Amino acid sequence: MSTDTLWHQDPAPLLAGAPALAEFVRRHQLTGEGSLAQRLAALSEDQLADIGCDRAGLRQQLDALLAQAQQASPATGFVIDSLTLIGGQDKQGRAEDLQLTLVPGSITSIVGPTGSGKSRLLADIEWMAQGDTPTRRRILINGAVPPSELRFSLEHKLVAQLSQNMNFVMDASAGDFIAMHAESRGLDPSQVTSQIIEQANQLAGEPFAVSTPVTALSGGQSRALMIADTAFLSASPVVLIDEVENAGIDRKQALQLLVRQEKIVLMATHDPLLALMGQQRLIIRHGGIQQIRQTSAAERANLQTLEQMDACLQGLRHRLRQGDSLDRL
Repeated sequence: MSTDTLWHQDPAPLLAGAPALAEFVRRHQLTGEGSLAQRLAALSEDQLADIGCDRAGLRQQLDALLAQAQQASPATGFVIDSLTLIGGQDKQGRAEDLQLTLVPGSITSIVGPTGSGKSRLLADIEWMAQGDTPTRRRILINGAVPPSELRFSLEHKLVAQLSQNMNFVMDASAGDFIAMHAESRGLDPSQVTSQIIEQANQLAGEPFAVSTPVTALSGGQSRALMIADTAFLSASPVVLIDEVENAGIDRKQALQLLVRQEKIVLMATHDPLLALMGQQRLIIRHGGIQQIRQTSAAERANLQTLEQMDACLQGLRHRLRQGDSLDRL
């Protein structure tokens, strides 16, 4: 949408998600009724003198802010109702005869031996493959080929990936990092920063402060921060997770957080507890999807037992960290 079109529309929806533009409108007395064009035309000469700028100058500054606000809008309003995976071929060229449709709020686990092709499947989804990768798989969004401007966009990626290795190199505090991301999304940092840090601390084994440098965060704290950031700030509706079992975070709570935010979650894992949290799991062999297995009622019941066992192990780990004896289990 052109800035000229935005000039003649109700600016309220754009102002709600663009704090810099909203502040400019407030400071320059453009808070009246009607479109921005109408508000600018209604300014008196006395008001312009008080602002210290003429109409042409205000128009030029607003054009720049409008363009910036529109660019920061998540994926130009594109909404994903479904993601469909159409099978390709394995490493031997054997066809994957399958079609799987995933919806927001769902979890799909990906299991298989090391080197079987789990990460390749995640890469195909991240790339929104259209038969142009070694596996020949295709990904449809809302039942159709995704628009090229979304598939290749750096600003509006449809897919976010959380890998097992995350390291920060920027010199900023955790609060500043979140604030910068919020501002890039056109959001007010004061409304989300503390919420994201609080949520990250619920996931991490060891809490950290808003002022903690991101370079000082442990591996578990870094992953917890990025999961909370992805849940609340990322415009990407699809989240790919690569082996989060060794991340040092509350895995179940992390997945529940992403599901509550209506993300489509796919995770490669070796952890039976995580594997059974999904509605189904894709079983990978020799670079191909060999089988899609729905999580059964019996497996759901076993999941409760696994969670109890996991809670016991987590308790033992905590006692070890505190220097306690394990003479009694």
